[in-house]
Amino acid sequence: MYDPGEELYDWQSEMASLEDDIRESPEEAVSALDDLLRRMLEDSGYDLTESVTREGDEREVVAEYLAAHEIRVLLERGAEGISPGDVAEAINDYRELFDFLVENRGSTDADFSAAED
Repeated sequence: MYDPGEELYDWQSEMASLEDDIRESPEEAVSALDDLLRRMLEDSGYDLTESVTREGDEREVVAEYLAAHEIRVLLERGAEGISPGDVAEAINDYRELFDFLVENRGSTDADFSAAED
């Protein structure tokens, strides 16, 4: 049976476990943050693939994620010109999204009926 409280606890625990990595090796932490936020967004019902049809608040949330995700992609490709400021901005975007999703967990429109058995 689906338990949103347990999922929220898991998210918070995972984010807490990443805090040391964020301080010690921010570039490496970007990948783990991106993975966590992607799961959180998808679990909360956000569609990360339909950029043309996104509207309203969902569009802003997804756009913020995609901006931070672009930094991850560039880091993984070894792109030159990624500054510590770019990495810090991505981390801040991930943190803001995390806080938003945690605060609004109970008000999402996601359909979790498939998870209930």
